[in-house]
Amino acid sequence: MKRLHLHVSVDDLAGSVRFYSALFGSEPTVAKPDYAKWMLDDPRVNFAISARGGKAGVDHLGIQVETPEELREVYSRLQQAERPVLEEGATTCCYANSEKAWTSDPQGLLWEAFLTTGESTVYGDDEKLVGFRTSREKVEASPCCSSKPAPVVEAVCCSGTGANK
Repeated sequence: MKRLHLHVSVDDLAGSVRFYSALFGSEPTVAKPDYAKWMLDDPRVNFAISARGGKAGVDHLGIQVETPEELREVYSRLQQAERPVLEEGATTCCYANSEKAWTSDPQGLLWEAFLTTGESTVYGDDEKLVGFRTSREKVEASPCCSSKPAPVVEAVCCSGTGANK
C-alpha cells in the first residue's frame, strides 16, 4: 500500500512539532534536532518537517511504497508523465536509507517516489541539498513562457549512498 509523503520546511521546529503533534493527536515517530516525522495511518501520510535553512513552506511531495514491485510501478508512472526523471537509486536522506527517483510537475513542484530500506544516523548530503535549493529557487523565480518548465532534478535532496524518508 502506498503512502503520500509531504515534507515542509519550517522556521521554528519546536513550535511546529507542538502544532503538528496537537493537530495529528500524536508525537513524531522520528524526532531529531533539525527534523521530525509522523507516520500517520489516518490519513495515510508520511508527514515530515525540517529546519535546515530552506525557505519555509512545502519542500516536496512524494509517494512512499512498501515493496520493490510497487516502486517499479510508480517509476513506470513517472515515465508516463512525460517529465524528466532522475532515478537516484540507493541514497541516504532525512535520517533514512531508501531507493528513490525524483521529478517535478509542470509548475516545478518536486515529487519523489521512494522505498525506505532502513534508518540512518545522518540526515544526508547537505552540499547537494544546498545546490538543489539554489537551483530550484532560480527556476521558480525566473519567468518562463513554456507551459512545462524543465524540472530541477539534477541535484536532489541527498547523497547517492542510502535512502529516504
